[in-house]
Amino acid sequence: MSLNQQHCHESIRYLATSSFRENDPKFIGTINEVNYELLTANEAEFIELLYFKLKNIALRNRILYGLIRCKELELKNFFQKAYKKERYLDMRLLAIHGLAHYATEEEIDKVIDHFLKILMKRPETTPYNYQEYEFLRSTFGLPLLIKKYGYPCFEKALQQVEKQYDAMPEAFKGHFTFDANGKAVQLRSPHETKQMIERFFAAQSGH
Repeated sequence: MSLNQQHCHESIRYLATSSFRENDPKFIGTINEVNYELLTANEAEFIELLYFKLKNIALRNRILYGLIRCKELELKNFFQKAYKKERYLDMRLLAIHGLAHYATEEEIDKVIDHFLKILMKRPETTPYNYQEYEFLRSTFGLPLLIKKYGYPCFEKALQQVEKQYDAMPEAFKGHFTFDANGKAVQLRSPHETKQMIERFFAAQSGH
């Protein structure tokens, strides 16, 4: 057994035996440190159960990122359930990333149909929805799925994202993106982003 595998097994053992405290730094750190690609089927099953117990979105996000890299395990059922559980479109798209590895194009078509219905309601419920849009249109978002699978439904979803993104005021565009590994890349400083958005709302209210 390699040192990496040993470390992975020890991390899972800690998570399985420690008390379930989502705000505990060691608990958070261990979820972030797990080498998901080295998980056994039983360990992945435990991580799935943990995912559905977690209220912390950042930790669920980390698990989704990890499990989409477990190509050797049968995780179709998990990603179907994860898609239904999540409410944010970026999290749903992560679940679709995982699901696409196992599902047929026809199955993905149906999921994207549902995804589009939610997406098209966003301008009413969240008019300045730049956080979700930036992930969906980033290198790691829909463009990666288009490159990998070439399904027309992914193209259609990206066109809709771009249409809604373009309709937003400039103050909400170009603040950050995600690279090919899904890592956030800041394009502006948080201060500059804050200033642009504050200026926009001040102009709206006439101040």
